[in-house]
Amino acid sequence: MFGIPGGQFLAMYDAIYRWGREKGINTILFRHEQAAAHAADAYTRVSNKPGVCFGTVGPGALHLVPGIGTAWSDNIPVIAIVPQVNSKYEDSFTLQGNLDQITMFKPITKYQKSVRKIIDIPNAVQKCFREATGGRPRPVLLEIYEDAFLAELEEEKIPILTPNRYRAHSKVAIDGDLIKESIDLLLNARKPLIISGGGVSRAEAWIELQTLADYLQIPVITTFMGIGTISNNSKCFIGSSLADNVVLQAAGGADVILALGCKFSYTMGYGIEPFWKNTQKLIHVDIDPTMIGRSKPITLGIVGDCKSYLSQMLDELKKGKKIEQRDWLNRLNKKEQKNIANINKKVSNEEKPIASARMVKEIYEFMDEDAILIIDGGEIEAFALEQISIHKPRAPLSTLIAAGMGHLGVTIPYGIGAKLAKPDKQVVSISGDGAFMFNIQDLETAVRLGLKNLIYVVANNNSFGSMKSIQKLSNKKRYIDVDFSGINYAKCAEGFGCYGEVVSDPNELKPALERAKNSGKPAVIDVIVKLETHDITKLLISVSL
Repeated sequence: MFGIPGGQFLAMYDAIYRWGREKGINTILFRHEQAAAHAADAYTRVSNKPGVCFGTVGPGALHLVPGIGTAWSDNIPVIAIVPQVNSKYEDSFTLQGNLDQITMFKPITKYQKSVRKIIDIPNAVQKCFREATGGRPRPVLLEIYEDAFLAELEEEKIPILTPNRYRAHSKVAIDGDLIKESIDLLLNARKPLIISGGGVSRAEAWIELQTLADYLQIPVITTFMGIGTISNNSKCFIGSSLADNVVLQAAGGADVILALGCKFSYTMGYGIEPFWKNTQKLIHVDIDPTMIGRSKPITLGIVGDCKSYLSQMLDELKKGKKIEQRDWLNRLNKKEQKNIANINKKVSNEEKPIASARMVKEIYEFMDEDAILIIDGGEIEAFALEQISIHKPRAPLSTLIAAGMGHLGVTIPYGIGAKLAKPDKQVVSISGDGAFMFNIQDLETAVRLGLKNLIYVVANNNSFGSMKSIQKLSNKKRYIDVDFSGINYAKCAEGFGCYGEVVSDPNELKPALERAKNSGKPAVIDVIVKLETHDITKLLISVSL
């Protein structure tokens, strides 16, 4: 449970101290509630189990909002707990009171529950977990009045149910006719394409996806939330970002698209031309019916869980003949090999300040095979995503990006949450210098927890790079509020008790990363990079204008 104590719910802390720790319940003290919410979000993404965060009444609840909003945008089932002032003070302008927290959280939570009586707490907790994890997963809010925290029970015991007693774990089957229609569309396509989104990640349907793609010889691209759902080593895998030229070609060239648990958001070019074609046939599968046909017209809309859908597709396909190698897939594979060769040429330069693409290459080559990767920032995100398909394979649930909200500042708390979820894994974060400063205070949390092999790499171009790029391209270099005074992030990190090092030579980056890995501390590598604008940024700006 990630958060900061507050007077109105110290009774909860005391209960954890006296009893909860024996049952495996632990609190993780953060230095800011926003970071605590981000950490719960990361814990959920990596473990695929709901994380819990909390803040005290009033200001603590207000500080949770950015982290909960980010989880909401990416469909992450985080449980947020906040106390409310004692009922006898609720209209008396008491300290931190008079804030309608339920209304405040309504736009960024799937469900909100307020509890005034102690006897109602167990049922409220069950309801929150059921709502967060059922259907389209999203955060929920549980507000508990101080009255309930301080009350005494008349009953000797309140029944506490295990998850299988109060929420369903089985998935609804897809109508058989829809399965057959899907197969007919894909078999009759000349250039079919599969998009694997966050719905595949949450459903843990990556084995079924890989099997279906191999069986039908269909190329697969992923959204940011779907990275890792198909291996980089698979011949069917094409890429994970429109920053990849071959992904752009596949998106625009496909005649039939199977979209699995994905939104056609800005990261997927909004589903519109010039990235896609209006003539394409679309099979859209999603657990949430409101997502189907929302951005791009559909040929076939299917409401359901991606794992159920893919399993049923495979069962039906077993009755027919396996598809031979498609020429469409072969052509894309050849183009991808050329694309990789071009990228490798581009990222090998020795210039100083270090090119962002070279920095990314060095990090990816250094990382453990099963490392958890975090990407946080504006311009650096495009450079990181351009190469994410061409180095070591990404495992499922191991790539963390605040995709929907584009929220800056997740890097440090995401690293902590991911490390606590998977202590044996290396965690590496790539962020811009602007993003890194948003939650720098929680480097102290990482140090206090004694986290090792947790490495933060800061692309330091002394600016908000993406905003500066827009001002360069759209405002004729009329730069305003995008430049920094110059900060040594390694020295900052050392002040918190981390390992810190500044790197200005591209050939020194890998040795610095090795020293960080072996330091036995959370580490910050401050990399001096030049200010650059990625091609995908230019394209997105031109489309927006």
